[in-house]
Amino acid sequence: MRSVAACAQTAPQGFRCPFADGQAGGVLEEVLVRQHGVVARWQALACGMSEAALRARVGSGRWQRIFTGVYAAFSGPLSREAVLWAVVLRAGPGATLSHRTAAELEGLVDDVRGPIHVTVHRDRTVIPVEGVRLHYSSRVDDARHPARLPPRTTVEETVLDLAVSAPDLDEAMAWPARACQRRRTTPERLLRALGKRKRVRWRAELTAALADVDEGATTPLEIRFVRDVERAHGLPPSARQVRSLRGGRVTYEDVRAEAYGVVIELDGRAAHPFAERHRDMRRDNAAVRAGRAPLRYGWADVSERPCLVAAEIADVYRRQGWTGTPHPCGAGCLLTAAA
Repeated sequence: MRSVAACAQTAPQGFRCPFADGQAGGVLEEVLVRQHGVVARWQALACGMSEAALRARVGSGRWQRIFTGVYAAFSGPLSREAVLWAVVLRAGPGATLSHRTAAELEGLVDDVRGPIHVTVHRDRTVIPVEGVRLHYSSRVDDARHPARLPPRTTVEETVLDLAVSAPDLDEAMAWPARACQRRRTTPERLLRALGKRKRVRWRAELTAALADVDEGATTPLEIRFVRDVERAHGLPPSARQVRSLRGGRVTYEDVRAEAYGVVIELDGRAAHPFAERHRDMRRDNAAVRAGRAPLRYGWADVSERPCLVAAEIADVYRRQGWTGTPHPCGAGCLLTAAA
């Protein structure tokens, strides 16, 4: 049996069915085109191919065996799509691509790495395959997209699978933010999918994060800012991802407190390429010229020193006319000491 890694090579774009003699019939041709040239033994036999013809094609090298009972109807390397179909067929009835692999197919990740993830029903037992991560779920039939091929979980189920299996809360919150930012789904649809699950790790936190995304937060850093700096310390709520037109250029301000003329930029990257630094400088200069004082915070500020950030913002707000008072986020809050 070949490993997934051995199969995952570059192949010519587009698959053309190799049948020229008509022995396999049009139905099998349709199956092969739909499945990028990959077919299960039971499919070939159901379409009218005999055992002898199947053995002859494999023996001659015209077909190649990928896994037990799964074949490619061509010689040479397999495309990524062919590999994914082979894994689904090898995993058997009801198998569904999920987690990071489904995210790959839906454009939620930009790279192909790690094992192929496939989910099967909890009642089934599947022999492990090298390079494949098996998941078991009693909800796989409900989670599967009704039309897309190869079979994969819906965007909403994929996002929630990745969120609840994330190593920490920050990464868990990043998945719904990314999916909504890339316009693959909406907070409302994710909330509906979340409500269908009986047990969900970080349910309260994910629900709150989705509400923040619905209000304009687009990154984990923005969600953290709203949760740990603004809301936790009773600062006035701000607008997020505010569109601004300056000098004929459209820019987006991460956080704007319009009533106090304050713009807050949240930078989650350690360093920017030159072009992005230049863009940020233009944006900050435009904010100053418009009378909005810019503040800038990075990931370390918001994640490690949220109380100090809150104290600094509160001080700026007060100078700009805010008459409220921030409150400590809990025992040991540094807000009072910073003030």
